[in-house]
Amino acid sequence: MTARPRADLDSLPGYVPGRSIPGAVKLASNEASAGPLPSVVAAIRDAAEGMNRYPDNGAVALVDRLAVRLDVPPAHLAVGAGSVALCQQLVQATCGPTDEVLFAWRSFEAYPIITQVVGARQRTVPLRPDHTHDLAGMFDAITPATRLVFVCNPNNPTSTAVRRDELVAFLDALPDGVLVVLDEAYHEFVTDPAVPDGMELYRHRDNVAVLRTFSKAYGLAGLRVGYCVAPEPVAATVRKVSVPFILNSIAQAAALASLDVEDEMLDRCRGVATERDRVRVELLAMGYPVPCSQANFVWLPLGEQTVAFTEYCLEHKVIVRPFPGDGARITIGDATENLMLLDAAREWRCEL
Repeated sequence: MTARPRADLDSLPGYVPGRSIPGAVKLASNEASAGPLPSVVAAIRDAAEGMNRYPDNGAVALVDRLAVRLDVPPAHLAVGAGSVALCQQLVQATCGPTDEVLFAWRSFEAYPIITQVVGARQRTVPLRPDHTHDLAGMFDAITPATRLVFVCNPNNPTSTAVRRDELVAFLDALPDGVLVVLDEAYHEFVTDPAVPDGMELYRHRDNVAVLRTFSKAYGLAGLRVGYCVAPEPVAATVRKVSVPFILNSIAQAAALASLDVEDEMLDRCRGVATERDRVRVELLAMGYPVPCSQANFVWLPLGEQTVAFTEYCLEHKVIVRPFPGDGARITIGDATENLMLLDAAREWRCEL
């Protein structure tokens, strides 16, 4: 007998991670350039001694700690293997085969993948010319089949952010039965006071879920820890569709230890934001049309020149993330890494 995988997955695009090449500076995956703080590394080391035991399936200690920190009931929380796993669980929790998931494009490249894997239908709305979400267009695209809307804020890969007034108006106008997921993986790098904290919007509505991660600001990308805050019935279903023991014991310990040194981690984020703004100013001075970033990366909308730019950077030992035909996403590294990027960008510009 021949095995028969799902035929509809033949067209499924594979997720493309940032490349890693020995000897090159990697600015392709939005990782923290500095690793976890020493106390977090110590907690990881201690937790490794218990690897022969299964982790706490409910991650109770982490959930309780987050509940206190966020001032929400524990029943409104779900944790998972990074926020991307929770994205998929949210689609599973809300959508069947005839239901639709709506999101901007270009946005996080996992959205169409997880929607197709779950078996739901996708509907996309192009970003505006300034690379921001077109919330008016997204509202018009809502149909009776729409069950879930992703708003990536700040948006990956364009680094732009939706402002409070526009987002509030969008949320307040939504029809019943539509859940909006505010995907805030880069929330800790936001410096514009007009960009809302999704938790503020969640507290007064029953149609909003918020996603956060320990991968970026906390430097735990390799351990995969994310969390979702949602209305209790949604959070309960998100937990129900989770793979058992999805959050390993080392990841749980690292997340808890990271919350112990949160102030220091957030200081690092402010330093990244300062460096981000400096890099953007220098790129603008070179003639690159760089949108205002609220993340730990910048976006170069290079269109058909994207591949040529990324290949030139690679020749100069700098790896950036190309989205062919659209642009290049460049993670903010340390000062030395950013200097290498700026030198390559300047030289490429001069050779055009």
